[in-house]
Amino acid sequence: QVQLVESGGGLVQAGGSLRLSCAVSGTFSSINAMSWYRQAPGKQREWVATITNGGLTNYANSVKGRFTVSRDNAKNTVYLQIVSLKPEDTAVYYCAAIKAGSISSWGQGTQVTVSS
Repeated sequence: QVQLVESGGGLVQAGGSLRLSCAVSGTFSSINAMSWYRQAPGKQREWVATITNGGLTNYANSVKGRFTVSRDNAKNTVYLQIVSLKPEDTAVYYCAAIKAGSISSWGQGTQVTVSS
């Protein structure tokens, strides 16, 4: 089991940038990848991006070009860099640990609010 703690959210103006962090602790040797999800008010949680242990990345079409997922293995931290923020990016952002193709752990989420 791993524990995930997100941070870095906040209130920003449209066009601004944020870097979200997800600190990973616990037994993570079996984790294959880490993903970011988001949930906007009144909407279902949606997948945003994934980074594998090998560093391969994949993004939802809606965020390609503006979101960058990365990892620092020495710090056991996964990041989500967001640029050119839009009001529709307002959501709670969650990181998730992927094990054998399924989500094994969720973080508590960090709120991102983008003002127009």
